[in-house]
Amino acid sequence: MTQKTTITIIGGGMAGSEAAWQAVQAGVPVRIHEMRPTVETFAHRTGDLAEMVCSNSFRSDDDEHNAVGLLHWEMRRAGGLLMEMADRHALPAGGALAVDRDAFSAGVTERLRAHPLVEVVGAEITALPGPEAGPVIVATGPLTSTSLAQSIRSATAQDSLAFFDAIAPIVHADSIDMGTAWKQSRYDKGETEEERTAYINCPMDRDQYEAFIDALLAADKTEFHEGETESADGKATPYFDGCLPIEVMAARGRETLRHGPMKPVGLTNPHSPEQKAYAVVQLRRDNKLGTLFNIVGFQTKMKYGAQSEVFRMIPGLQEARFARLGGIHRNTFINSPTLLDDEMRLKAQPNIRFAGQITGVEGYVESAAMGLLAGRMAAAEVLGTTLEPVPVDTAMGALVSHITGGAEAKTFQPMNVNFGLFRPIDAKGGRRGRKDRYKAYTDRAKAAWEAWLDHSPRAAA
Repeated sequence: MTQKTTITIIGGGMAGSEAAWQAVQAGVPVRIHEMRPTVETFAHRTGDLAEMVCSNSFRSDDDEHNAVGLLHWEMRRAGGLLMEMADRHALPAGGALAVDRDAFSAGVTERLRAHPLVEVVGAEITALPGPEAGPVIVATGPLTSTSLAQSIRSATAQDSLAFFDAIAPIVHADSIDMGTAWKQSRYDKGETEEERTAYINCPMDRDQYEAFIDALLAADKTEFHEGETESADGKATPYFDGCLPIEVMAARGRETLRHGPMKPVGLTNPHSPEQKAYAVVQLRRDNKLGTLFNIVGFQTKMKYGAQSEVFRMIPGLQEARFARLGGIHRNTFINSPTLLDDEMRLKAQPNIRFAGQITGVEGYVESAAMGLLAGRMAAAEVLGTTLEPVPVDTAMGALVSHITGGAEAKTFQPMNVNFGLFRPIDAKGGRRGRKDRYKAYTDRAKAAWEAWLDHSPRAAA
C-alpha cells in the first residue's frame, strides 16, 4: 500500500472519530461515512460526530486507583482527540470527568472537518465493503443499521449478539425545587468548591421511597418490537448490567435502588442536617451553562407519560420540566473473541477492522480507546510499518486482549475496563492493600504504555 491509500471509516461516533484522528496524525487520509442526520436513530439528536446519547460522563478521572481513569491517562498520552475535547469542555463532577455534551461533539466535529486529510460523507453504508475497498474500520456502534447488521451476519456466518441499553432523562435546572434539594458531591469529593457541589441531591424518607418503588413497578413500560424480547437462546432480555433500567433493578428487590444509584451515603442535607435521608436521587450537570441536569443512574424503559408522573414523585422534582425523557434501544455487538484477530481485523476479511461498542466493549471511553487502537493499527498497515503488540499490562492492552481472545466466546457480553482484566499483581489484602494494588496496576501500566508509544512509528500529519 502507499501513503496515499485512504482508510474508510464507517461510523462517526466515539470510536470512528478517534480512529480518524489517530490515522490523520500519522499522515494517512480517512473518509468517514456517517449516516446521521440523513438516517436518524432513536437515541441521537444531531448529525455531529461523537455525539453522546446515554450520559455526559466519562466516569472516574482517577488515573492512580481506577481502571477507567487509567484509560483516560493512556488516551491523553497518545494524543487522543476525544480526551482533549473532554478536558476542554469539562464540567464539575466531583472527581468524575463529565462534559457539556453539545460543546464536546461540536468541538470534535469542527476539528475533524477542518483537517485536510479528513473527508466526511453523510451517507449510509448498507453493506460491508469488499477487499477491493482497501483498509476499512467499522465503528457503527450499538445502533448499527439493520441493513449493515445483516451484511455483517452474512460475512461472519453468525448471528450478531444484542442486548438492550437505556437512556436517563434530563431535567431543566430552573424547574428543580432547591428548597428541598441541595448541591453536594458525595463525600464532598473534588478539589474546588464547584466540584464539591457538582451534584443536585433530592432526599427521600422511607415512605416516599416505598411509594416511589410501588409506582415504578406499576408504571407502563415500553413494548419491545417483535423478536426483541428474548435472546437467541430463548433467555430473558439481555440487559447490560452497567446500564440497567431502574425498573429492572427495582424488580430485583425493593432495596436494590437504595443500595445502587439512590444510596444515601456521603451526603448531608443542609435543610435537615440532623435527619438522614433513607434514599437520595442525584442529578449531574449536563451542560456548561448549568441549565440542564441528568438523573444519575435513572436509565428507564417507562413510557413517556409514566416517566413524567413517576419522576415528579421525587422530592424536589415535583414541578420538573424534562428536556429529554428516558428511553431504551437495541444495542448490537459481535462475538469478537471468535471473529477478530489480535489486531481487531475480521478473520474472514482482514482488510476490515472493527472498533468501538460493536466489538463488545461498553462505555464511551472504552469505545474511543478501541477506535484509537484501530486507527493506529490501520495507519501502520498503510504506511508499511510495524506496530508492536499493545502491552497487556496497559488498560488498552487488557481491554483489546479481552475482546479478541481473552473472553469466553460462548458467554461473551459487553465489558467495561476494570482491573479484573489485568494480569494479577501481588499486594496485601484489605482496603488499604486494595488501594496499593490498584496503584501498582496503574504504575505498571503507565510504564508499559510510555514504552509502547516510544516505539510506535509515527509520521507527521
